[in-house]
Amino acid sequence: VQLQASGGGMVQAGGSLRLSCAASGHSFSDYAMGWFRQFPGKERYLVASISWSGVRTWYEDSVKGRFTISRDNAKNMMFLQMTNLSPEDSAVYYCAAARADMTNIESDFRSWGQGTQVTVSS
Repeated sequence: VQLQASGGGMVQAGGSLRLSCAASGHSFSDYAMGWFRQFPGKERYLVASISWSGVRTWYEDSVKGRFTISRDNAKNMMFLQMTNLSPEDSAVYYCAAARADMTNIESDFRSWGQGTQVTVSS
């Protein structure tokens, strides 16, 4: 599956952004999906994942209650709605796919989109 992330940008603290991930190639609904982020000089890590059906979700503690992951299998799209953003959320965000029903294990994600930069100013 090929992935393309979009929707990053600059926003003030307290603001919101919605990231999108467009998928093509293999059947999108065969994959659990996830959003990773990477701070400068750090390894990227998983912040949210969603099952193939969209019913189950998982969030890393620092984004719980602020970020919402969703997907539209009919349109081969995944989203990350980010609210109440803080400068600590500034990072490059990546969408990724795992050949699984649902996972929050980072090594399960084998297909990656390019990153999209999110910058939150104070």
